[in-house]
Amino acid sequence: MKRAYWAGAILILGFLALGLTTFTKTMTPYVSFTEAKASRRTVQVMGALEKGSTKYDQDKKVLNFTLVDPQTKELIPVSYTDVKPANFEDAVSIVAIGRYENDKFTAEKLLVKCPSKYQGEEIEKQYGKKA
Repeated sequence: MKRAYWAGAILILGFLALGLTTFTKTMTPYVSFTEAKASRRTVQVMGALEKGSTKYDQDKKVLNFTLVDPQTKELIPVSYTDVKPANFEDAVSIVAIGRYENDKFTAEKLLVKCPSKYQGEEIEKQYGKKA
């Protein structure tokens, strides 16, 4: 086989390895609260907002709240530094993307899932909230 073929094959394999490595690093898996506390990497946790746990400092734009796992009732404190989502209090579930450090989950992003008139019964069963 010619050298050019070998060089091309090595180059293609190198790009495939680079693409796979980059893809793996950018994935943020959903994990349980326990797994999030043990993990050192960026993960996603989903839960319901614990009533009365929301504290928002509008000047510093720091939102602190507690998520509750609907199945295990486990709690995880979350800190988020940015503008509080407008529909935050009405959320039936919240996805926090970030990492657990210093005894709290520091979220880089929040995904707020609001009730939908088409999912009313399903949401009520899962999270105990009426849509």
